Amino acid sequence: MTGSAAADGQEAWPELSRSTLRDLERASGDLAASSVSEMERRLPWFRRMPADQRASVLLLIQNGVAGFVSWLDDPRQAIRLTAEAFRSAPKDISRWVSLRQTVELVRIALELFEQQLPRLAANDEERARLTEGVLRYGREIAFSAATSYATAAEARGAWDARLEALVVDGIVRGDAEESLLSRSSALGWDPAAEATVLVGNPPSDDPPAVVYEVRSRAARSGRPVLLSVQGSRLVVVLGGETDEGDVLGKIAEAFGDGAVVAGPTVASLAEAHRSASDALSGLRAVVGWPTAPRPVRSLDLLPERALAGDPEAEWQLVDRIARPLEEASGALLETVDTFLEVGGVLETCARKLFVHPNTVRYRLRRVTELTGRNAHDARDALVLRIALSVGRLAKARGLW
Repeated sequence: MTGSAAADGQEAWPELSRSTLRDLERASGDLAASSVSEMERRLPWFRRMPADQRASVLLLIQNGVAGFVSWLDDPRQAIRLTAEAFRSAPKDISRWVSLRQTVELVRIALELFEQQLPRLAANDEERARLTEGVLRYGREIAFSAATSYATAAEARGAWDARLEALVVDGIVRGDAEESLLSRSSALGWDPAAEATVLVGNPPSDDPPAVVYEVRSRAARSGRPVLLSVQGSRLVVVLGGETDEGDVLGKIAEAFGDGAVVAGPTVASLAEAHRSASDALSGLRAVVGWPTAPRPVRSLDLLPERALAGDPEAEWQLVDRIARPLEEASGALLETVDTFLEVGGVLETCARKLFVHPNTVRYRLRRVTELTGRNAHDARDALVLRIALSVGRLAKARGLW
């Protein structure tokens, strides 16, 4: 060890003889070939790899042995040379060799080095140095490989996050179906899975914290999600059915303060723009219903959405309530109109219609069957009243 090396705080090692270093250089090819043979014998997945990929591993090992010899010849540059030699290699093979498999390859190569390299030593001191050198060099290789894979994982994560944001933004904008499906498939999303869009306020200004909060709750519910923070709102696309359990309520807990609106559940991601459009319309109108549940379905906000000028909400009120009541027999429209007009007093309604109260009860049950709205419920009564008004206005304009 030179004086400058000692000044750098490195431990003084006995120098290897030039003949031992030459023997190491000559043996590097055989060591690499022996390592690959041992990998083929012990690792079934390695045997199944194409020949060009196995050749890349062989070249990597040869470079590693050459770096090891350079390290032994000049220990002052050991760390730098080792890191540079092995930090770039996993970038080339990480696409077809996982980190776990890389660790297996490194372990087998180092075991072989530990067995064969000490035999090339001229004496016990050189043998001890070679043994300790293999251990130190192996540690550097392990750290370099782990760093490379971590860097690659971060890069893939950043790319996935950008791609996910593009998918969610495309759903909100109603982009072409083909681009959405291709991008979502790259993220592992099942294109045939049902989808529900939820919108609301993000829980914090820290995007990683938002992503963690949403994904952890979705994972506990066993559901896939796509999400994006778009300015002051959080958009979440939830995969799978929403009827079982309280899955929407669990996901809503990941949002910040304020209303959370869920659009309708659609058959696939290709139709998710409809869910997003209704959810965003509901988010703009939910201020008109201060006591709305959390989350609230956009379908339950049809009156507020219609009052806010959403033509889709107007059409749904007509199609779901006004039209079925007008087309039904049994004076249902007149009965529900009168019932609402008298403030929901059944006997008063019966007297105004000159019918028995049981007839009113029967007709109101039919109204509930046709529209899903119970006129006795205050909220449903409001929906019925606004739907009938919207229906009359639309009919007066000749829209139906």
